[in-house]
Amino acid sequence: MAKALVSTDFSFPAQSNVYKGKVRDVYTINEEFMVMVVSDRISAFDVVLPKGIPFKGQVLNQIAAKFLDATADIVPNWKIATPDPMVTVGVKCETYPVEMIVRGYLCGSAWRDYKAGNRVLCGIEIPEGMAENQRFPEPLVTPTTKAEQGAHDENISKEEIIAKGLVSKEEYEQLEKYAIALFKRGSEMAAQRGLILVDTKYEFGKKDNQIYLIDEIHTPDSSRYFYADSYQELFDKKHPQRQLSKEFVREWLMENGFMGKEGQAIPEMSDEFVQSVSDRYIELYESIVGEAFVKASDDDGLESRIENNVDNFLKRLI
Repeated sequence: MAKALVSTDFSFPAQSNVYKGKVRDVYTINEEFMVMVVSDRISAFDVVLPKGIPFKGQVLNQIAAKFLDATADIVPNWKIATPDPMVTVGVKCETYPVEMIVRGYLCGSAWRDYKAGNRVLCGIEIPEGMAENQRFPEPLVTPTTKAEQGAHDENISKEEIIAKGLVSKEEYEQLEKYAIALFKRGSEMAAQRGLILVDTKYEFGKKDNQIYLIDEIHTPDSSRYFYADSYQELFDKKHPQRQLSKEFVREWLMENGFMGKEGQAIPEMSDEFVQSVSDRYIELYESIVGEAFVKASDDDGLESRIENNVDNFLKRLI
């Protein structure tokens, strides 16, 4: 089985800071640029699982890069280049403290709240009589706070965001317009692949008074997709939808008694299971992008390849 990149410890030229998230390690260069290394770590229920998934980082990085390029006419984005299959280099922005969640269908946490009797989501009234996985008349923007590492994001309304001064009214309304336009483009691109973009999240930042789209977009870790050809039949029969996301990993964990709660042990991840997850991520890539996935070579080691590629790029950039 191919090697997985589960940790990094690089020292790039002019490096000034390092942030290590659940999946991404972000190296700041000269306080001006960011080198985002997408590792093969995998998380679920806010827990990083003990084994990495070969090629997962490459899958996520390359999907995000393709969608960033395909939406650059809608809003400027942080990406400058992808010097390595697992790395994106971009401009450093001041991150807005909210994430813009766009929902086209009533499912996931929104459905769980609705089923519990709640009819208001982030200040938006949801009609009575809706069913799980039903399409909203128009996509909803349901923002969340951007929590510190280890904490949970919380739903918040547009009115609360503005009242608390997290984002100005003018800028928030611009973020909302961008999020809707990005979701529309993503939905159109998904439809070309026989998919439905169900919901997703966008993050934005600001540099020199310019709003930028940052981080990843439209990947199976940040988005949920349904298969279009079976959607209506499954919906009419009240059956679960065929999903294209990392939901299958959460389902496996739940089947094995783990939901991230105190006292629960993470189940043993066999080599066979790890390989099956890797295969599934490659399948996700090919379904979403519509191209064959080409596994990057790691003959000289993943770390060496990434370091050489990034070093060579930064020498030209800075």
